[in-house]
Amino acid sequence: MLKHVLDVLDLLDRPQASGELLAGHLRSVLDAAGSPAEGPKPEITVTRIEGEQGGTDFVKVTVPGTRGKTAGGEAPTLGILGRLGGVGARPERIGLVSDADGAVAALAAAAKLLDMYGRGDRLEGDVILSTHVCPDAPTRPHDPVPFMDSPISVLDCNRAEISPQMDAVVSIDTTKGNRLLNHRGVALSPTVKQGWILRPSDDLLGVLETVTGERAHVLPITTQDITPYGNGVHHINSIMQPCVATDAPVVGLALVTETAVAGCATGASHETDIAAAARFSLEAAKDFGRGVARFHDQEEFERLIELYGPMTRLQASAA
Repeated sequence: MLKHVLDVLDLLDRPQASGELLAGHLRSVLDAAGSPAEGPKPEITVTRIEGEQGGTDFVKVTVPGTRGKTAGGEAPTLGILGRLGGVGARPERIGLVSDADGAVAALAAAAKLLDMYGRGDRLEGDVILSTHVCPDAPTRPHDPVPFMDSPISVLDCNRAEISPQMDAVVSIDTTKGNRLLNHRGVALSPTVKQGWILRPSDDLLGVLETVTGERAHVLPITTQDITPYGNGVHHINSIMQPCVATDAPVVGLALVTETAVAGCATGASHETDIAAAARFSLEAAKDFGRGVARFHDQEEFERLIELYGPMTRLQASAA
């Protein structure tokens, strides 16, 4: 996985970084590995979306599983999203910014899955991976350190990245601009589903501990963090924003540090941590597709609704 991370980093760390550049790289990975003759083939698409502060390229990769929906099967589909404002902040900052880590992890995981597919190692369930590439995104003030902004809105990101085919979502995001988790590496959030913050998944914590070889770290999130952007309340960052746009369970996979690091800082990406995030996503996809990793306890979730009612109002925009 580290090789794929390094390849993606090299392609993103340039003013000419674009969705087509990364899509071409992913297609070359698949071509080099070969492709099984039978079954549906992977799909790699690039969509350009313009906003008030510029534009960005969304890269989406669908990797079919042996029993996935694309093959007419019933195995669940995992969505893996690389969340960020931009991979660069030019001309204010030169180089790859810390905020790019989520995109790098998602694209590296996509490359690994395409390589596996070409060699004949196919997962049971489909995997849909999506992120966006913008080398000149704006920045904005945030406490305790500045954030990367995005040329488009979070609503546009959700529309472009989230698919109704996703039965669960892993949202990967750089989450270094806080003082809530003083740890260098990766951390998993509790599961969020339809406005409910549920307990962390034991299955996914087990995957995280296997991948990192250390005790799992859990990212603390609040009710504010799972409400839509633009409502005037503080959010840790956009890591949990996919949960406002889907009924599927969502977990945040955070790349974290011991100290608060600005999202627009350069020279702040740790390749081995990004590789760990990508490996977690891959292993979670393996287990979720074959039905041995649950994101939440459905019976307990239904009991909560029976006792206290739905919390879907927290998914609604305040506008």
